[in-house]
Amino acid sequence: MFSKILVANRGEIACRIIRTARRLGIRTVAVYSDADAGALHVELADEAFRIGAAAASESYLNAGRIIAAADRSGAQAIHPGYGFLSENADFAEAVEAAGMAFIGPSAAAIRAMGLKDAAKVLMEQSDVPVVPGYHGDNQDAAFLSEQAMGIGFPVLIKARAGGGGKGMRRVDHAEDFGASLEAARREAEAAFGDGAVLIEKYLMKPRHIEIQVFGDRHGNAVHLFERDCSLQRRHQKVIEEAPAPGMTAEMRRAMGEAAVRAARAIDYCGAGTVEFIADVSDGLWPDRFFFMEMNTRLQVEHPVTEAITGVDLVEWQLRVANGEPLPLKQSELSIDGWAFEARVYAEDPARGFLPSTGTLSHVGFPADGVRVDAGVRQGDRISPFYDPMIAKLIVHGTTRAAALAKLTAALDNSHIGGVANNLDFLARLSRQPDFVAGHPDTGLIDREVAALTVVAAPDETVLALAAVLSLGTLQAPPAGDPWLSLGHWQVWGQATRTVTLDHAGERHVLRVAARGLDLFAVHGSNRVIPVRISGRFDGGCLVEADGRQSALQRLEIPKGFTLLVDGRAFDFHVPDPLDGEAEDAAGSDRLLAPMPGLVKLVRVKEGDAVLKGDPLIVMEAMKMELTLSASRDGLVESLFVAEGDQTVDGAVLLSLKPEET
Repeated sequence: MFSKILVANRGEIACRIIRTARRLGIRTVAVYSDADAGALHVELADEAFRIGAAAASESYLNAGRIIAAADRSGAQAIHPGYGFLSENADFAEAVEAAGMAFIGPSAAAIRAMGLKDAAKVLMEQSDVPVVPGYHGDNQDAAFLSEQAMGIGFPVLIKARAGGGGKGMRRVDHAEDFGASLEAARREAEAAFGDGAVLIEKYLMKPRHIEIQVFGDRHGNAVHLFERDCSLQRRHQKVIEEAPAPGMTAEMRRAMGEAAVRAARAIDYCGAGTVEFIADVSDGLWPDRFFFMEMNTRLQVEHPVTEAITGVDLVEWQLRVANGEPLPLKQSELSIDGWAFEARVYAEDPARGFLPSTGTLSHVGFPADGVRVDAGVRQGDRISPFYDPMIAKLIVHGTTRAAALAKLTAALDNSHIGGVANNLDFLARLSRQPDFVAGHPDTGLIDREVAALTVVAAPDETVLALAAVLSLGTLQAPPAGDPWLSLGHWQVWGQATRTVTLDHAGERHVLRVAARGLDLFAVHGSNRVIPVRISGRFDGGCLVEADGRQSALQRLEIPKGFTLLVDGRAFDFHVPDPLDGEAEDAAGSDRLLAPMPGLVKLVRVKEGDAVLKGDPLIVMEAMKMELTLSASRDGLVESLFVAEGDQTVDGAVLLSLKPEET
């Protein structure tokens, strides 16, 4: 076995690899960018080397610097994790040329599956079913449009290189094909350096079911059963489970055998995932699944497979890369129970899932019965340079119902402060009736997005509690000073404060009157609610309001705070009278950056006339492309950015000529 490996990645996957290596007695070397100098994976590793600036292109995608760090450290092998260089055949070759082992498949296998069009031709030759579509080399836009017409709408435009939903667009109507093709190519070129695409028939009710495969250098190949990854948003997986609900023994056998044939066709060695799409318009049938692609690396969702098989897939990767045969035969593998994984992201579901940046002022996950794979800690910063994942929550149960109940409880009892996050969205999704019944499909989230992202309105009691906490009442009155210990005292009448709070775009104005030490009366829109602070603990307090006692916590977020009350979370913003943001949004004369990021494309110039809804600027941040549109008709008065500029959250990008009054 190796004595030292370098992990060419960051975040939760780097931490996860390091933990298995440590258990096996293998020393680990981390690499880091300037943005990650204090990151968790750096702390966990035995050694760490700086490899460049914050931008991935200057650090985690810089193969030369990574190999140089491995050489300096004396590492015998490099584990690429997932993303970044994990599916880069040139990197795999360079690692081996430097005299180290690449903990993954051969460069030839990566190349065979790296271009989806060539991979699908190879799969057809190996008797693996593929989705009907165009997988050829002709990339002329008019020709591709003709192919789409022949296939029949809706179609799916897919980048032939890479994965993760990048360079992918669903097109429902012929008139939208050109713009969607341009966007998919641009995104694919940025993500993979290859703008070529293929066109496929879009299945109206598909499920995404993938098979975990493993091969070694001794000619062995097995599958470790399936994962259902149908709950997706923008082609990004959200909640995964294993096994797949409704899976029959016949279909599992057919899919498993097809996946192993795919692996054997390229002499696959290591961990890989063969992704299929199943047409479930009439249920699951063995003749209605189609090959989509093969990911020649470890998947983000690999923990659910580990949970139901009892196999540490990273350990298998290390052993196979070291030349050992697979530890188990196909007949020795079995499924035990059910597992779910939920991906917790720094994003704002109420604002179209915009990525969120900032410092994690609070991170709290359940300690019992939940596996938490995280790459960040409380106090760490979510930067705009990388994927906004905070953690993955993984649960296991004897049945699907038992495992799902554990997942829902874990999400309900998780709390994050400092950045917007998708915890509430995930909790609602775990309760969604179709999903609970075992009928997921890739369109479920899009159909139910309004119900899944609605922001729960605070009742009068919650508003009263928020008003009291907004006044800094978590701090206990100072002891030892007879004047300060008088609390909210004044000579004439009661001490009162007017509190203004914004929640989900709605403004609430309340008046808080102090009636004694830790005793308040909150005047709302309809009645007066008495509030008494009965005790304090680290980061929170016990409060009696309207005759009911509750435990409260206040978590800081930009321009406000999150109130945790009896397991529920409410985000309040405290408006600054000197801040013009609200005026900008209402007046619509200025276009503001909704997040830090890169100005990818500027579609207008000064003096252009625009209509409401016209695309003005395309931004890119955290691996996501966002088109910003005109909020009204008007003339572009000033442009403040150019293509290639980096912007901060709230930066003014352009202004429209003010409307005449």
